[in-house]
Amino acid sequence: MLPSILILGTLVVVLLVVAVLVGGWSLAWRGMSSGGGLLLSVLPQLLLGFLLAGLITVLLPRDLLASVVGEESGLTGLVVATVAGLATPGGPFLQFPLVAALMQGGAGAGPVAAYLTAWSLLGWNRVLIWELPLLGPSFTVSRLVVTLLLPILVGLLVPVTMRFIGRTP
Repeated sequence: MLPSILILGTLVVVLLVVAVLVGGWSLAWRGMSSGGGLLLSVLPQLLLGFLLAGLITVLLPRDLLASVVGEESGLTGLVVATVAGLATPGGPFLQFPLVAALMQGGAGAGPVAAYLTAWSLLGWNRVLIWELPLLGPSFTVSRLVVTLLLPILVGLLVPVTMRFIGRTP
């Protein structure tokens, strides 16, 4: 967590200096106000996402979670995670705290990768609300058929890749 804080902090300071040099303190203040407004608009989602993640960590028994979507859950765990990712609504403010809690609770890297891949590529809320009405059934069904196995493939490859780069799941 510390490296990301240092990187983000450095970027903020650099852009703040650039804003002051380009447009003075008024431009810098407009940028900081815009960021503050964005924070206020997503704060409820962030708060609820982290509260949900915390409750999951204390309510789901670790052995149950590990047996369903742990490292040793095999293809069944990847399928469960894929279906869950496909069915779970919500944006990144909900998903990433939830996924972090699941990993802390015993979920494996493969199932978590399958979940995130299914959520991002196959999420029913985006498919039904945006893709199908705007792009039509032929395109939507074709894309879904082609991408349906990707979460499983990603779930199989992420643990292998993590071992290869030196971080075992």
